[in-house]
Amino acid sequence: MNIPKFKVTIFSFSLITLLISVLLVHFTKPPNYNQTLTSNSPPQLARTNYIVRFIEYKHAQHHKQYLEHNTNKKFKTWQWIHRNNPASKFPTDFGVIAIDNDAMNSIIKEFEKLELVKDVRVDSSYQLRNLLGGNEKQKEERIGAFSDGKKRPGKIFTSISFGENEDANQTIELKRQLLADRSQVTSLFGADALWSKGYTGAKVKMAIFDTGIRSDHPHFRNIKERTNWTNEDTLNDNLGHGTFVAGVIASENAECLGFAPDTEIYAFRVFTDAQVSYTSWFLDAFNYAIASEMDVLNLSIGGPDYLDLPFVEKVLELTASNIIMVSAIGNDGPLYGTLNNPADQSDVIGVGGIDYNDHIASFSSRGMSTWEIPHGYGRVKPDVVAYGREIMGSKISTGCKTLSGTSVASPVVAGVVCLLVSVVPESDRKQILNPASMKQALVEGAAKLSGPNMYEQGAGRVDLLESYEILKSYKPRASIFPSVLDYTDCPYSWPFCKQPLYADAMPVLFNTTVLNGMGVIGYVESRPVWHPSNEESNLLSIHFTYSDVIWPWTGYLALHMQIKEEGAQFEGEIEGNVTVKIYSPPGLGEKSFRHSTCVLQLKLKVIPTPPRSMRILWDQFHSIKYPPGYIPRDSLDVRNDILDWHGDHLHTNYHIMFNMLRDAGYYIETLGSPLTCFDAREYGTLMLVDLEDEYFEEEIQKLRDDVVNTGLSLIVFADWYNVDTMVKMRFFDDNTRSWWTPVTGGANVPALNDLLAPFGIAFGDKILNGDFNLNDELIRYASGTNIAKFPGGGYVHRFPFYDSSESGATHSFLTSGSDNAYSAILGLVEVGGSRIAVYGDSNCLDSSHMVTNCYWLLRKMLEFTGRNMKDPILFSYSVKQKTSLHQDDHQLPSRRTDLNFSTYSSVAGKELMCGSDSRFDVWGTKGYGLHVRGRNRRLPGYKAIDLGRGLNSSSSFDVSSGLKTHEKNTEGNSNRFLGLLYGDDLDAPFVFPSHWLVPAAAVVLGILVMINFWRIRQKRRRRRKGSTSNRYTNV
Repeated sequence: MNIPKFKVTIFSFSLITLLISVLLVHFTKPPNYNQTLTSNSPPQLARTNYIVRFIEYKHAQHHKQYLEHNTNKKFKTWQWIHRNNPASKFPTDFGVIAIDNDAMNSIIKEFEKLELVKDVRVDSSYQLRNLLGGNEKQKEERIGAFSDGKKRPGKIFTSISFGENEDANQTIELKRQLLADRSQVTSLFGADALWSKGYTGAKVKMAIFDTGIRSDHPHFRNIKERTNWTNEDTLNDNLGHGTFVAGVIASENAECLGFAPDTEIYAFRVFTDAQVSYTSWFLDAFNYAIASEMDVLNLSIGGPDYLDLPFVEKVLELTASNIIMVSAIGNDGPLYGTLNNPADQSDVIGVGGIDYNDHIASFSSRGMSTWEIPHGYGRVKPDVVAYGREIMGSKISTGCKTLSGTSVASPVVAGVVCLLVSVVPESDRKQILNPASMKQALVEGAAKLSGPNMYEQGAGRVDLLESYEILKSYKPRASIFPSVLDYTDCPYSWPFCKQPLYADAMPVLFNTTVLNGMGVIGYVESRPVWHPSNEESNLLSIHFTYSDVIWPWTGYLALHMQIKEEGAQFEGEIEGNVTVKIYSPPGLGEKSFRHSTCVLQLKLKVIPTPPRSMRILWDQFHSIKYPPGYIPRDSLDVRNDILDWHGDHLHTNYHIMFNMLRDAGYYIETLGSPLTCFDAREYGTLMLVDLEDEYFEEEIQKLRDDVVNTGLSLIVFADWYNVDTMVKMRFFDDNTRSWWTPVTGGANVPALNDLLAPFGIAFGDKILNGDFNLNDELIRYASGTNIAKFPGGGYVHRFPFYDSSESGATHSFLTSGSDNAYSAILGLVEVGGSRIAVYGDSNCLDSSHMVTNCYWLLRKMLEFTGRNMKDPILFSYSVKQKTSLHQDDHQLPSRRTDLNFSTYSSVAGKELMCGSDSRFDVWGTKGYGLHVRGRNRRLPGYKAIDLGRGLNSSSSFDVSSGLKTHEKNTEGNSNRFLGLLYGDDLDAPFVFPSHWLVPAAAVVLGILVMINFWRIRQKRRRRRKGSTSNRYTNV
């Protein structure tokens, strides 16, 4: 009787298992992996708007018919959107179409195959949220694209102007000045002197791209046209910002006078009352401004995305049409590397802000431009600065108020420009005035301020009367900005004046802008030439990179400066000029080409080559920033600025650290090429800080040889990396209609682990937060990682932290919030004649969102790596590792496998090559010790690297039994099908697919149990039949 019961039990269990599995498959919802920083899910829209750009200007109907005629007739999944605005009567170079989301990829591919289609891009939206800032009764928070970690609707932007109650500690003094003789910003520039001569901005077309203006506003005498480019049926300004900007430029009210009261105002309403705009609205409005032949255009918006190509390229086209654009540089100061687009474009006049004491306003963004990083060096921006704090302007209906911000300084300069345009006779304006000639008049006439450097003030404070004198006698010419680089002029020439030149160093790059007032297009007639002023100046060697074609109106000239080897002991100054000849096509009525010679004056300090122990090399090559990818902020506590977009350069967000190192006597150079492109014998320490890129195998091998055989020491500052946390940080961007997910963590820990593996060092995937005390110094550890592997004999410091990673938070929950666990974060070890120091957090060096600095710790680490000086606290016997700190490789952080990292990388999918920022002798090669183009660039006495074998180590330190060959993504390749089955787009994060895999496994298990039970029953039936037949036979 027991056997039947057993059968029933197995059969019942199988049925129950199968039933539960089916229920799990049908009713178990996938977990919500949206970032807690965002809404739970994207809006489920059937269609998304896209911009189709064409290579020719045609009427919209012609473009529509072209698409319909040349695409598959079966496609009924897109619709042409008719745009009813003032630009519709003119030819256009783009169309807006709505595409079904399900057919998006196929439709876009079909369009992009067409000969007359340039590209297809999503119709991004812009926002001016909190553009107005506070009012008299209520102080409002300055808000950008992210607030409390949540991505706001619209294009990524930065905060613009804010109200008079902000920065209250300076308000009383400023108001006292305003109420005295400085009540009019126009009087500070001497505008009344030009008014007395009859120049008031007459017959100047001023386009104001903003929130509109009311037609009957009493402050304006010449509102020529109001146009609406939004989806709202109004021309009025219901927010007040457009009116304020127009007032600064052209108000005739005695309380808040504008610069050019007779200017013709063309108000382009490009923002809704909800402060939203779309790229297509801007493109139409820009086209209309071109067709209407505007003279000047003010745009008081900006953001970090200089890769929004439809917008950026339309700005280039607009300035090429001889429209002078003035734009705010941004309100992200006092941080460096925070320039906003389009003000950071060389063809646009970018304006920073100062207060009435001629100090750079704390809110004003600082340079340099970051387009060129990591492989080059940024340009000088802003171009000029103007008063931008507590400026008087017009209210919506009547009366005046004050606002502050660079979006206020921008119309100050736009008003100055309108006044200057009116100085030139109308018949000569198009021949003399253009974006380049106007910028020449502004930067050459500007008053340089004492105190700020060139990346804070540009050419200096706008000087209306000086610029007026320049324009009075202006003849079309080309020039260079800045026109002088003087190492003796500190702090204006920072960072160059902070560190002299010396032999055997990486080239010093200086990126200048060529302004061509002769024509919209120009050409370099012959290579730039260095003219030394004396015999000693021949010790300077300069290579040049530059724009072959100068368009529109501007180009670049970059100097790559090295001291020759024979100058290794020279100390003194080098002076001379760089000249470059520019030519442009003939002007109207001219028969011959226009020619001009640009001059750049150099005065440089040179010292003998410093000792190796005091020389540091900074790895810039392996840094990735936003844009183009979603590179997350290093500190996850910062929830209002989650993108890493400040450049991660010695002279941007690490500029305070740079100054500290120089003050401490160190010489720090920048490497913007792979690690094979420097001679390790010249440097005491290589610094790897907050790096996000991969490494070539040749880099890993050469670095191991540099450390083991050449005496190079390493300092590494890492950051968090946790795939589960990266998954939770993704958000749906309503502008691009796509999921944004981090390309990497705060640092690329898997890549760093590959680089450090030969030394037995690896970082983990914890995200540690908390304060700790070392050497009586309190340090904040902000989203740093842990050290997972470290060799025995080294010194490892552990402190208790809260682990905010997914696994760490889960563990904390299961242990009922027990005390924080100790984690290793600082390690120091000797490797033969070299030394390595690693630390898990870079936020204490990064001035962007620093809570506490750790400069003292960096100095102690450098004393160890450069001069083998051991601080008794760091090298206490109590922290010495008797045995190795170990963690299995499969437990270390792994790479994401669901995205094409080569899109963002300078390594993945690229060829190893030394760029123009490396030593001249390895330009265009693979570097030192590697075979290139049939030759081996090997320095005398420098060991060649045999890529076919492991590197021989003579050191007593065991370098992980030789160099490991790391097959990046080996694990990911085996699991790649999981990413394909996940069901998101290409950039969707890889997640272990438990929402379908676990139920599926349960189904399979249930089926296997059923099959097994069936097979057992079949066997028993056969046995019964066999025994029965035997009985019959026996009978």
